Formats: sequence, structure tokens, C-alpha cells
Amino acid sequence: QVQLVESGGGLVQAGGSLRLSCAASGTIFSIGNMGWYRQAPGKQRELVATITSGGSTNYEDSVKGRFTISRDNAKKTVYLQMNSLKPEDTAVYYCNARLRPRPWSTDMDYWGQGTQVTVSS
Repeated sequence: QVQLVESGGGLVQAGGSLRLSCAASGTIFSIGNMGWYRQAPGKQRELVATITSGGSTNYEDSVKGRFTISRDNAKKTVYLQMNSLKPEDTAVYYCNARLRPRPWSTDMDYWGQGTQVTVSS
């Protein structure tokens, strides 16, 4: 059983910072891309940032220069450092990982339970 467990959300004032973490656990043979998505009330879930197993990153335009995604492959953990937060960053943030549970498995997408980030003006 694979689980992704997120932590680090909360309430912060505009201009502040938060760091999200997401740790994968369970039977895992390999992990490919990992990423963060977010969903604001009444909106569709959108990509925030992704990172490959080799460390290449991709960001949604509105977070470039403010958010940094990183990962620790040994700990099977992905991070999202969020600086200069704005009220429009308010959303539930979800961790995603494409991984292979066993050598003979196919790659599958797994999701965390979500963590609330609220930025007050």
C-alpha cells in the first residue's frame, strides 16, 4: 500500500512563507516525476510545479520566482518552498507522485490527501 502524506500547510499573511512536505511510504520500487497541484474553491485543480527524478523542474507561470520545488530521493520526499505568498495562492495543495510499486508494475499516479494553505491580505 502506497501513501503520500503531506504536511506544512496553514494560515499566513500576504508576503509570508510556508514550506510543504510530502513523504511517500509503502511498497515502492521507483519514483518518477513528483509534483504539487492546487485547487481553489470553485476552480479546477491546477499544476503548481513538478520535478523529475533527475531534478529538472517546471513551474506554473504565476508562481515562478516565488515557489521552489525540490526532492530528497533517499527520503522519498518532495518539498514546496513558497515565498512572497499572495491571497490568490489560497487553495488546497495536493502532492502527486508517479511511481512503480514493484519491478513488474506499471507506473501509476498517486495523490496525497491535500493540505490547506490560506493567505490573508
